[in-house]
Amino acid sequence: MSHVHILGIGGTFMAGLALIAREAGYRVTGQDQPLYPPMSEVLARAGIDVETGYTPSPSAEAADEVIIGNALGRGNPAVEAILAMRRDYTSGPAWLARHILHDRWVIAVAGTHGKTTTAAMLAWMLESAGLAPGFLIGGRPANFDVPARLGQAPFFVIEADEYDTAFFDKRAKFVHFRPRTLVLNNLEFDHADIYPDLAAIERQFHHLIRTVPGNGSLVVNGDEPALERVLATGCWTDRVVFGRHPDHPWRLDGTAGAWQLGQHPLPLPQPGAHNAMNAAAATLAARHVGVAIENATEALADFRGVARRLELRGEVNDIRVVDDFAHHPTAIAATLEALRTAAPDRRLVAVVEPRSNTMREGVHADRLGGSLQKADRIHLLADPSLDWDVRAAVADLGSRARVADGLDALVAGIMQDTRPGDTIAVMSNGAFGGIHERLIEGLTRQTQDNAQ
Repeated sequence: MSHVHILGIGGTFMAGLALIAREAGYRVTGQDQPLYPPMSEVLARAGIDVETGYTPSPSAEAADEVIIGNALGRGNPAVEAILAMRRDYTSGPAWLARHILHDRWVIAVAGTHGKTTTAAMLAWMLESAGLAPGFLIGGRPANFDVPARLGQAPFFVIEADEYDTAFFDKRAKFVHFRPRTLVLNNLEFDHADIYPDLAAIERQFHHLIRTVPGNGSLVVNGDEPALERVLATGCWTDRVVFGRHPDHPWRLDGTAGAWQLGQHPLPLPQPGAHNAMNAAAATLAARHVGVAIENATEALADFRGVARRLELRGEVNDIRVVDDFAHHPTAIAATLEALRTAAPDRRLVAVVEPRSNTMREGVHADRLGGSLQKADRIHLLADPSLDWDVRAAVADLGSRARVADGLDALVAGIMQDTRPGDTIAVMSNGAFGGIHERLIEGLTRQTQDNAQ
């Protein structure tokens, strides 16, 4: 049994890779910083041994190959040990491509927003059609017990991330996957820690399109100017274009609860126009691999979503706490629009942590206030390490917006500002200090105290 050791095994991609490698018959070990649920539980259930910390490990020394996550770089003790020992090492995307994807029909979902939800929808459509696909999804899809699995040949659904591959390979992850079916959902500037501007990301998407064969398919959001620019630089594959514009071959039309793709009703369990776009992309990608639209949309009606995407974490005294991964102004606005549309009579309280590398650098500071317009009340965390002024960024929102310099003050402010009938939308791409649990516990105590 070949042995692989994974440095940075706790990330969503690397943990999924570990599950697939284990299922494929490899012995898998790994290292990371202290892990927390759900990935700690996922790896434990799979029987994968994980060491805490990056002290040079005997498991790494004994492994046939070491896979190094893109969060690790020079100076990390485990990385330095691998280099000094001249061990065979590779990146996660390269290992996956060489050992798993090389003979699969890869269906990749790319774009700045919606990759996880669209990939999860697509995997469920293929599963419902009896195709038992493999998949690697950067989240926890509620229709499956695991975020990744080997599945049966030929189909493999993967979330195709444009983030860089590893410290020794600065290409985007997705250029390794060589999809036959490629979804291009949208494209905006993000990952400012990696790319200097949108043009640099567009170049990576052009490289991705170069890997799609002529007998494949591109499922393209035709409403996105950046994607049009990418396609103009070269395209060798037939494209299926969808979007809201009436001239698109596959027009998406409708409002909450009544969406339609072309002539086909599009059931949408999750609210929001952005989820309608995700569903349209997934439906058309499923169609390319042989799933009839009627069957795909029937499966969509049973889609149960993904953790941290409009996920209801709890409800106390008619106050709902919703968790969402939104961390870019476009995603924040889409999340709030979805919640507003789904429950127009409820007061909407937005809670935001500017945590992503792009937000921390202040790249989208001038768009932050505009993205929060749908909220009735707004609470933001201003981490002391930020070098831009969060208060100034939301000054136009007036008294609706409150900024706290620490988590305790933030939670206290939200508690004081919340009343029955509110929906609290917590938005961050991190754990946010366990704020969801703190709010639910605080609201429960408050309700109990008021009842006495």
